[in-house]
Amino acid sequence: MAWMQKLYETYERCAGSSLPDANALLPIAHTTQQAHIEIVIDDRGNFRRARLIDKNEPDRDCVVPATEDSASRSSNEAPHALCDKLQYCAADYAAFGGTKKAYFTSYEGQLARWCQSPYTHPKASAILAYVRKNRIIADLAGANVVAEKDGKLVVYERPNDKATARKTEVAPIFKLLAAKKVGNRTIIDQGDAFVRWRVETANEVATGTWEDASLARSWQDFYASEQSLVGMCQVTGRIASLATKHPKGLRSSKDGAKLISSNDDEGFTYRGRFHDASQAVGVSFEVSQKAHKALHWLIKRKQAFHNSGQVFVSWSPAGQAIPDLWANTMSLLSDDQPQGTPVLETTSAQVDDVGQGFSLRLQRAMAGYRSNLADTDGVVVMGLDSAMPDKGGLAIIFYRELKGSEFLDRIHSWHEGLAWRQNFGRQLKFIGAPSPMDIAQVAYGRRQGGGGSNPKTSTGYGADSATDSANLKVEEKVGKAISQRLLPCIIDGVPLPADLVMACCRRASNRSAFKRLKSGAEPDWEKCLGVACALYKGFHSERKYSMALEEDRKTRDYLYGRLLAIAEEIERMALLVADENRDTTAARLMQRFADRPYSTWRTIELALSPYRSRLRSSRAGFLWNKEKLLDQVLGAFSPQDEKEAFINDRPLAGEFLLGYHCQRQQFRHAPEDTDPTSVATE
Repeated sequence: MAWMQKLYETYERCAGSSLPDANALLPIAHTTQQAHIEIVIDDRGNFRRARLIDKNEPDRDCVVPATEDSASRSSNEAPHALCDKLQYCAADYAAFGGTKKAYFTSYEGQLARWCQSPYTHPKASAILAYVRKNRIIADLAGANVVAEKDGKLVVYERPNDKATARKTEVAPIFKLLAAKKVGNRTIIDQGDAFVRWRVETANEVATGTWEDASLARSWQDFYASEQSLVGMCQVTGRIASLATKHPKGLRSSKDGAKLISSNDDEGFTYRGRFHDASQAVGVSFEVSQKAHKALHWLIKRKQAFHNSGQVFVSWSPAGQAIPDLWANTMSLLSDDQPQGTPVLETTSAQVDDVGQGFSLRLQRAMAGYRSNLADTDGVVVMGLDSAMPDKGGLAIIFYRELKGSEFLDRIHSWHEGLAWRQNFGRQLKFIGAPSPMDIAQVAYGRRQGGGGSNPKTSTGYGADSATDSANLKVEEKVGKAISQRLLPCIIDGVPLPADLVMACCRRASNRSAFKRLKSGAEPDWEKCLGVACALYKGFHSERKYSMALEEDRKTRDYLYGRLLAIAEEIERMALLVADENRDTTAARLMQRFADRPYSTWRTIELALSPYRSRLRSSRAGFLWNKEKLLDQVLGAFSPQDEKEAFINDRPLAGEFLLGYHCQRQQFRHAPEDTDPTSVATE
């Protein structure tokens, strides 16, 4: 139960003393609802006024007392304690022709039990006195809040034609409520309008029930008293009211899966072990509520990574800010960069020392977190998943507790170890590590239109729309599996999976499988290339690869990568001179080159002959420089070592991508004396 202890501790440290807003950590036995109608009464239950709540009001989403059943209800009968829909709190709803089923009896009965208990509250008693007058719909109609005709509530049927629907005049309340499909009809029922209360008393400023902290505590005490089972809480070690039901809706409001569940009436689960659920584990109502509220809050405030039902959440129980586990380096360093400035954009003067500059930036970012997160402060990483979507049991698939300094060291090592030039599009160029989701997409592709792009214009990783639907489930399973495999690499520092690195390198080599835009850009392949280089560099950390071109690295694979980049640059310039926009021979044969470099190089070199002739008349200086570089690289191969020899035709490892990428980057930031458009004077 360590996870529950940490979540309970998080709640105790992070919860405010007063009733929070809808975006903060909720009190136990409360939920958030979007209100449509506000009714104001006095402390004796007399109606004063009512109004519709505008969509733009900041406090439209308010915190309301709720039971576990009502907080997760769909269409079943489960009333909230005070604020609820008209079909619950209006006794005269049926008399005014309400079409939805009326649940006033259960609402009034629960509210009456609260008001008759030792934990009653004056505002709750005033609301009970008012609803018992059976005048809510009548008072709202008199205040022109609800729409009625001939003493009956109007149900608005929206026209199927959108143009007609926009022109149709409707009552203001119908503009606030959500429409529902009933057969072929689209209707809006006023019974769905959610009511919140204000109880005006003398010398009290906070009249709203959602603003009163004492009312919230009163409901919590009453609801806890209704828990009949008493025993020892195995989290706190105290005798308290034990929870018989535990909250759901952790990953989303529609999530029906539970972390703790014992709904086995047949006793099969406990056969041979226990007689009932309380003998297996006892958790107090207070601890269960606070732990689950804290977990839901952490997930809701975007401190979690969602992946096809999987949720990974990381946090400091002390409430300190920690870096996002699942972000790429650009996101991690964004707070350290002036607004509007690209993260670590490389210029010609920075090519050689770009690794040092990145390291300093990363150290500054980590130092910012270390200043707030003490070494003794803990960090928890937790992964959740369920076998069936949104129902059944919710399993903890990953759990780690680390010291703050240890956690930051692991994050620093991950981003520094996988640091490479990344090109995620025109506005997303940075130096650093890709995110785990980027790695998953590169390794095994993504469906057409994935990542929020338009399916008609997407440049996805080779998938087509005809097979997209059939492969979606497989893609989700693969993505979830990769997430689980990468998390220990980040948190525990274990080596990257070799098959994942090989998969990324293979896809980067298969350049022809990626879509090329009319402008000649290849955004998806550029992204794939950067991710593959980052993974290969991180997997072989002992080789200490540099992001700058290493002219003294004489390995066969690295040199072959440089050769490919030089050949591509020569042909690219020749095509530019002739105003031609098509793939180069090196680009088309990249995959074949990776499989059989020596035999493929002969094809590529012979194909360069006409382009060399073209450049001799227009870009002689450029050609002279590139041919000189080509000779230098060819001369760097080792003739003594058979494995490293130029004539060895065995397949290339992912290292050739690093040589190719670095050589190409060197061309892009070439000094002026070797500018491709200049003419040599030698």
